[in-house]
Amino acid sequence: MRLHVHESGTGPRVALLVHGGMADHRTWHAVEKQLVDRGYRVFAPDLRGHGLSPRGEYRPDLLADDLVESVPKGADVAIGHSLGGLALSLAAARLHPERAVYSDPGFRPGSLPPGAISSMRAMVETADKESVRRSSPRWSEADIEAELAGFALFDLDFLCAVEERFGGDYLPAEPVVPSLVQLADPSLTVTPSTAGLLRQRGFEVTAVPGTGHCVHRDDLAGFMASLKGWV
Repeated sequence: MRLHVHESGTGPRVALLVHGGMADHRTWHAVEKQLVDRGYRVFAPDLRGHGLSPRGEYRPDLLADDLVESVPKGADVAIGHSLGGLALSLAAARLHPERAVYSDPGFRPGSLPPGAISSMRAMVETADKESVRRSSPRWSEADIEAELAGFALFDLDFLCAVEERFGGDYLPAEPVVPSLVQLADPSLTVTPSTAGLLRQRGFEVTAVPGTGHCVHRDDLAGFMASLKGWV
């Protein structure tokens, strides 16, 4: 499936930014500016069922196939957050970026706690500026607006598919390119034992202190600082 892909910048280097679930490319607005200022051309797709991309069947392997069909291969760096980290990891061998960064990645979507899907659905259906501001007090107004815009274009059927078809363990066996796993503190998606296993498998693992699941919105400066040597 060909995805809607947002592009910006004219620099000589290429960055791919893959958003997490229930969001779209706008979640990256501040990171995008940082990268464009550093000489990158940025490509930020909307995953299927999100943003302006088509709807369809929802499975992890299809999310990866869509990336391969829609974004440039051989990017200088590819960054995936949460669900986007899962999709990127499944596509990395075919996209073959020079470096990959997985920000609080959803490698084990089947490990969501009971009731998580219902809570996500309720959040999408009822969110407004004040509720997002209360739940994420460190976010900028632009982050809050991007969150609500992503919710408005999100296909809620995607959540049913996560419950029914995302139950596998997709923890990568090895990094196919030099790879950083960047964790929130504490991580929503990667336990300490899983972080240790990722280190054993050859991933570099770091955490950004004091951040929640959306590291790049909780602490943009910390997010970028943790990528020193990667972007």
